[in-house]
Amino acid sequence: MLQPLIFDRFVAPARLRPQLWRLFLGMIILLAIYLGWMALMGAGFWGLTGWHGLDASLDAVGLGGTPASLVALLFTFTGMALGAFVAVRLIHHRSIASLFGPWAVVWRDFLAGLGIFLAISVPGVLYVLLFVDLGGGVAWGVWLAWLPVALVGLLIQTGAEEVVFRGYLQQQLAARFVSRWVWMVLPSVLFGLVHYAPDEMGNAVWMVVFVTGFFGLLLADLTARSGSLGMAWGLHFANNLLAMFLFTTGEALDGLALYRLPFGPKDTEIMTYMLGLDMAGMVLVWAICRWWLRAR
Repeated sequence: MLQPLIFDRFVAPARLRPQLWRLFLGMIILLAIYLGWMALMGAGFWGLTGWHGLDASLDAVGLGGTPASLVALLFTFTGMALGAFVAVRLIHHRSIASLFGPWAVVWRDFLAGLGIFLAISVPGVLYVLLFVDLGGGVAWGVWLAWLPVALVGLLIQTGAEEVVFRGYLQQQLAARFVSRWVWMVLPSVLFGLVHYAPDEMGNAVWMVVFVTGFFGLLLADLTARSGSLGMAWGLHFANNLLAMFLFTTGEALDGLALYRLPFGPKDTEIMTYMLGLDMAGMVLVWAICRWWLRAR
């Protein structure tokens, strides 16, 4: 069962102005600022490369196939976070900090989620390193040189998505609707759909959307139980850390991956098996996080 006082404190700022028209207008503002930020970054690329190199630069950022392009892609999410910040201040007249929950809880739960996810991942990581025929990725020297700025970018990317889906949307919907089918499921469905990338995922695209939405649902539950974004943010950060900086399939977002797996999203049979394992691992991590939240 949820602890009502914890969840109520998290949602309380959104209840001051819970009208749906505010949420719709806020999402329009959020999207406009997000697109505006990407346009600003595009202008920066134009200044560096000129018109002749702009299309190639933007395509490279979209794929994240080099260290520089992957880091640039991660920093595009700054606009998403800024959009949410402007929306809550301008439309809902509440503080930016209210999106996150108490800061002491945020960082405590972030570290707990990060540690739990990585600890549970150790056996799987060791198995892949020892028994799977991996391809080579980026050189260790390049990886270490880019890692500090890439980690900042990853913190921004995962934090921005948490702010929007488990912060802004979940809070505002919970302020308006009692049913969890609305404030937990709807943001999770949207979270899955924004990861729809058929060019990179091929036949596995809808499986990836489903698993991503399922992950979002587990994060939504932990956010409601913890009263902050910290736990969800830590799990999201750890997941993307492994998926981008350790093992990738080589289709996209592999600019800083140390190893490439010997299959890709178009290998439907093995992808189905691997995504099933991912979901099982997610449930295990979620269960341990729930236990930790009850015991703390």
